[in-house]
Amino acid sequence: MAGNNNKILQRIKDGLFNSLSVILFFVVWELGPRLGFLKSTLVSPPSEILLCFVKLIADENLFTHIQASLLRSVVGFIIAIIVGIPLGFLLGGWFKTFEKLVDPLLKFLGQFNPFSLFPIFILMLGIGEVSKIAMIFWVCLWPVVFNTTTGVRELDPLLVKSGRAMGLGKFKLLIKIVLPGATPYIFNGFKLASSTAFFMLIAAEMMGASKGLGWLVWNAQVNFQIPKLYAGTVLISILGLLINWLFKKWEKQILVWKEHAVN
Repeated sequence: MAGNNNKILQRIKDGLFNSLSVILFFVVWELGPRLGFLKSTLVSPPSEILLCFVKLIADENLFTHIQASLLRSVVGFIIAIIVGIPLGFLLGGWFKTFEKLVDPLLKFLGQFNPFSLFPIFILMLGIGEVSKIAMIFWVCLWPVVFNTTTGVRELDPLLVKSGRAMGLGKFKLLIKIVLPGATPYIFNGFKLASSTAFFMLIAAEMMGASKGLGWLVWNAQVNFQIPKLYAGTVLISILGLLINWLFKKWEKQILVWKEHAVN
């Protein structure tokens, strides 16, 4: 019993020690504006931000902004997956003619800065939902395509030979051997795309939107609502971390065979 208590106390001590820098950061952040080390007109203490965050939660419009941002991200991300995975397979070396024709063009397009393209998307698709979803699609597409392509190309040739020896045709070979083998790379593309897409959407909403987390932050900045500005920024960071955590958890559940293989 005493041994268990000692272990619990040790874990608490380790947790406090590991969190010491974070705790000190928030203490300095809280005291800075109140003691005059930081300008309170520019930096709000965490207590005020937390209070503002509670007020935003009480206001149902906050969930409207969250829903709008997440919906745009999810739709653009799903379209990128639908297009990107098949395209990555086509570029992975199984369709040589298509690869030679398209691969240089896609590599060229993938180098474009998405921020510089946003005015073009607005010009072509308008300032509404379509241009924002199209921008998310564009940002998500390239990590999915290039990671899927790498996964297909890096597949162990012995697995392919074994499948052919078993009499599998090209389509069944792709589904039963190539797709599972490339899945870790595909998930890596998902993680890169999801994190990039969400923050790219926030920038897009600042440039033209009537709702969404990006609009919320932009509106707070324009009206000089500093606590609201910080509350929106912190919320965006939390959601970004949550999305990344969900993808890692999802990856572990689906790629459980990979962990068993390593162990």
